[in-house]
Amino acid sequence: MLFTRRQALTAAAALPAATLAPTLLRAEGHSPAMTLAHRFNLGEFTVVTLLDGSRAAENPQETFGMNVSAEEFQSVSEANFIPSDMGQFFFNPTLVDTGAERILFDTGLGQGGLQSALAQAGYSPADISIVVITHMHPDHIGGMMSDGAATCPNARYITGSAEYNFWSAMEAGNRVGDMVASNVTPLAEQMTFLDDGGSVASGVTAMAAFGHTPGHMGYMLESGGRQLFLMADMANHYVWSLAYPDWEVRFDMDKEAAAATRRRVLGMLAADKIATIGYHMPFPAAGFVDTREDGFRYVPVSYQFMG
Repeated sequence: MLFTRRQALTAAAALPAATLAPTLLRAEGHSPAMTLAHRFNLGEFTVVTLLDGSRAAENPQETFGMNVSAEEFQSVSEANFIPSDMGQFFFNPTLVDTGAERILFDTGLGQGGLQSALAQAGYSPADISIVVITHMHPDHIGGMMSDGAATCPNARYITGSAEYNFWSAMEAGNRVGDMVASNVTPLAEQMTFLDDGGSVASGVTAMAAFGHTPGHMGYMLESGGRQLFLMADMANHYVWSLAYPDWEVRFDMDKEAAAATRRRVLGMLAADKIATIGYHMPFPAAGFVDTREDGFRYVPVSYQFMG
């Protein structure tokens, strides 16, 4: 898969305002009673989804289902009891505590929401031993630095080699490349670069999920005979992307490859009954995937991981 500088410029221009202007997102000033962290066990692992923030956005078909008619988009939305003219979007980093390591997957927008969610879960940024970046879009790397220093001061860093190589080579003026230069490159000496199948830690394995970006990675967790897949931005909405994997998504740089990745990975998750966490799924962002006619359906986790 070959991405060009022109594709990168187009993709950066298409990024939503929330990924580039974090003040639009309610990442600070949460009500004390608001749930920001959801904890469950996966074998010997403790998994915590963290709500960095959420925002509403009008005209969602400007982002999802760009290759279907307005009538089809409205019909599908109504069938799933959601409005066709408004979407609610979530930003959910994930913490995996293996007992030996505390691994943070993605860092949010950098407006304090991550720190608030970690605190509610009983952790601080200093507790994080590994930070894994699934891909380099601003809503995933915005929280890597705070006031010019690493937000997680004791962590080492892991990301996909193809992803970093692509964005770090961008010329100044590319919005994603500029944020990579300010938030990721200063930590490059502390960074390990993985390819498909690379190991983050025992029971945590990288899986190529290219298309959304050139080196977008998902991560399979396995502990105590149970598995869970962190799909990051492979599917960005539980209906308009996951359920209809062939619907084009504005932010997917290679739309054909992204759709093929969704079909391949979602098919595996459905066949093997593997739970998944999606960075933009409705909080607490964990669920299962089932087949539906020519597509899929998202089944939110309820009590499957209790006890």
